Amino acid sequence: MACKKTGIMTAEELRKKHKKLHESSFEPKGIYRGYADRSLYVNLSTNEVKVKPISEEMKKKFTGGRGYGMKYLWDAVNPDTRWDSPENEIIIAQGPIGGITQYPGSGKSYVVTISPLTDLPVDSNVGGHFGPLFKFCGFDALEIQGKAKEDVIIFIDGDNNRVIIEEAPEECVNSHILSETLTEMYADSEEDMKNISVVSAGKGAEHTRIGILNFSYYDQHRKKCKLKQAGRGGIGSVFRNKKIKAIVVKKSGIKGDLNNPADLDTIIKLGIKLHKEIHDNDDKQCRMRVHGTTQLVDAMNAHDLLPVNNFQYGQHPEAPKLGKESFEKMFDLGKPDGCWYGCTLACAHALQNFEIKTGPYKGQKVFTDGPEYETLAGVGSNCGIFDPAAVTEANFYCDTYGIDTISFGTLCAFVMECYERGIINKEITGGLELNFGNWEAQMELMHQMARGEGFGVVAGQGVHRMKKLFVEKYGADRDFLNDIGMEMKGLEFSEYVSKESLAQQGGYGTANKGPQHDENWLIFMDMIRNQIPTFEDKAEALFYYPLFRTWFSIMGLCKLPWNDIMPADNHLTDEPAKVPEHVDNYVALYKAVTGNDFSKEEMLRQSERVYNLQKVFCLKMGKGLRKYDYPPYRAVGPVTVEEYESRSERYDKQLKELVGVDPEGMTTEEKIKALRKYREDRYETLLDVVYERRGWTKNAIPTVEKLKELGIDYPDVVEVVKRFL
Repeated sequence: MACKKTGIMTAEELRKKHKKLHESSFEPKGIYRGYADRSLYVNLSTNEVKVKPISEEMKKKFTGGRGYGMKYLWDAVNPDTRWDSPENEIIIAQGPIGGITQYPGSGKSYVVTISPLTDLPVDSNVGGHFGPLFKFCGFDALEIQGKAKEDVIIFIDGDNNRVIIEEAPEECVNSHILSETLTEMYADSEEDMKNISVVSAGKGAEHTRIGILNFSYYDQHRKKCKLKQAGRGGIGSVFRNKKIKAIVVKKSGIKGDLNNPADLDTIIKLGIKLHKEIHDNDDKQCRMRVHGTTQLVDAMNAHDLLPVNNFQYGQHPEAPKLGKESFEKMFDLGKPDGCWYGCTLACAHALQNFEIKTGPYKGQKVFTDGPEYETLAGVGSNCGIFDPAAVTEANFYCDTYGIDTISFGTLCAFVMECYERGIINKEITGGLELNFGNWEAQMELMHQMARGEGFGVVAGQGVHRMKKLFVEKYGADRDFLNDIGMEMKGLEFSEYVSKESLAQQGGYGTANKGPQHDENWLIFMDMIRNQIPTFEDKAEALFYYPLFRTWFSIMGLCKLPWNDIMPADNHLTDEPAKVPEHVDNYVALYKAVTGNDFSKEEMLRQSERVYNLQKVFCLKMGKGLRKYDYPPYRAVGPVTVEEYESRSERYDKQLKELVGVDPEGMTTEEKIKALRKYREDRYETLLDVVYERRGWTKNAIPTVEKLKELGIDYPDVVEVVKRFL
C-alpha cells in the first residue's frame, strides 16, 4: 500500500490482514504511591512476552524513567552490541510522578536505546499520552528486544489485560497516517479514541540513522491525532530496524487518583498554585500558551545565539519571519493544547488545513503540529531558510517520515556549507543545488531519505560519517571538516551558538549522549547575565544543572513548568536561575506521591546515580574518555575569515583585553589563530575543574570512590571503570 492518504482500505479491512503471532494475558495491578513495581518485556525474535517484577534495590537506586531505562539496557547489552544488534533494547519508562493530572507537565516518557549515530546509550524525552496510559495498565517500563521477521504491531490492551503481537503488512508506516489509522482500528468508538496512543516511526527512519519515534494522542476538540517526538539519537531507526510498525496502548477510565499517591491533597494544592501562576504570569513572561517555543527565535536572534548558515553567525535580519508573530497568525489557537491532562502551560500548538507543496502529499491539506524552536532554528535559520510555511512543511515531513529535525537541520547546514565551499558538488549530490536558502533542494534531500535514494542516503548517515566519507572519497581537508562539522560523539548539535559561552561549550562537550541542550542550558547565565564568572562557578553549574535536569527524566516530568513560567518575585531570590520556589514544589510533590522523606540533596543524589551509571555505560561501549569531550571549534570560536570579520570589533577587543595581543597589523588568519589558542586553553582548564567537581579523574572517569559513595559500585560497573584507571 502506498503511503498516501487515499483511503484504499478502511481500518477494519486493514485489521483483517493482520496475522496474530502471540497473545497472552497479564494480571491487573494498580499503582501504589507512583509505582507498579513491574515491567513488561517483549522479545520480537521469539515472540516471548513476560511480566517482570522490579526489585526494591532497582527502585531505590534508579528511581524510574531514564534510570530504569539505563539499568535495563546496561544489563541487556555488551561492549560489542551495536544499534542493529538483536540484543539491543528499546525501553520506554515513566517515573513515579508521571501520569498525575493535577500538576502541569507530568506526561513525559523517557526512551533509551543504543544509538545508531553514537553507538552509545541515548535517552530522549517525549510527551503525549502513551507513557501515562501504559503506566496505568500496570507497568513502570516497557522493554523490547529482538527483531521481528516482518512488520509487527504490539498491542497492549489495558482494558482487557492482554498483549498481542501481530504482523501488519498493509498499513502505511508514515506517522500522520498510521497514528490516525490505528487509533480508529483499536478504539471501540469515537469516544474511545482518547484512550488510545500509538508509537510509530516513518519511512525516513528506515533509511537513515536519524529516526525518531512519534507518540500520538487524540485531540478531542479537533478530532485529530497529534504527535510528540522522542527525537534524539536515532531511536526511530532502531524501532524500524526491529520491524516494529507501531506500539499501541489502550487504557480507559483515566482519573486523577490512579497514581494512588500518599497525599493527594498536597498534590492538588501544589497544582492549583502552579495553575494560578501560569494564569497570572504566562502572558507577561514567555506566552507559551500562545507562542509555544517559537518566541525563542526572537530571543536567540536578539542575543546573537541563533544559528545561521551552519552556526557561522548568531543573527540574521530575516529571523523574525520565523518568530512568534508569524506563528501566532498560523497556529490554531483557542483550544486546549496540553499534551497530557491538566497541563495548562499548553505549549503543543497545531496548524489546521496546511497545504503541502512537495513530495507524496503535495496538494493535500493536513493537520500538523506547529514547529518548535529547535526545528525553526535547525531546518530554518541554520540552513539560511526564513519562510515560516517552508519550515512548517519541513517539520511536517520530518515528523511523518520519522526524522529528527535537529539532526536533519544540522546535517543539512553542514552539507550546504560544504557545497558552497566546493568540498562537494552537483555531481556528488546527484544534481541537488544545496546552497544555503534553497528550500526546494532541502526538501528533495529529505524525500530522498524517505525513499532510500540518492544523496539522501549519504546525508542520512549523519555529520560524523559524512566527514569521514568526504575526506576519504573526495579529498576534503579533515581538520577543516572537524572544525565545521557540528557533531560530538556522532550526535548533531542542538540549535544554540555557544561561541561566547564557555559554560555552554562545556555543557555540550561533557553531555553523556552528545551535544543536546536538555542536559543543561547555561548560555544566559554565563554570557548574558555573567552569573558564573569563574571556572569554579561554571563547574558548579555544570554539576548542578545536569543533575537537576536528569531528575525530570527519572520522574516523568517536563522541564517547561520549571523555568518557562516563574513566580513574579523569582528575580528577588538568591538563585533565580534555579527558580527555588519551584524546586521546593518538586520536593513536596515527590513526597506527596511516594510518601518517602525527601530533600533537595537527595534529589541530586538520585540523579547522580543515574548520571554516573550512564557515564560508565559510555566507557563500556568504547567512548567516554576526555578525548570525546572536545567540541568542534566552531562551537568555541570563529573558524573562517568570514566569521571573524562579521564580529571583528568583538574579537579584536578580546584579543587586546583578554589575550594580551595587539591585533593592529595582524592578518585575520593570525588573529583567528591567537584567539583559538586562548579559547582552547580555557576549555582545557574548564574540563579539569568540571571533572574534579563531578568526582571524576582528569580523563573523565568516575572514581571507584564516587561509585561507592553513590551505592552503585556493582562488580560489573567497577570492572568497567578499573579497565580505564
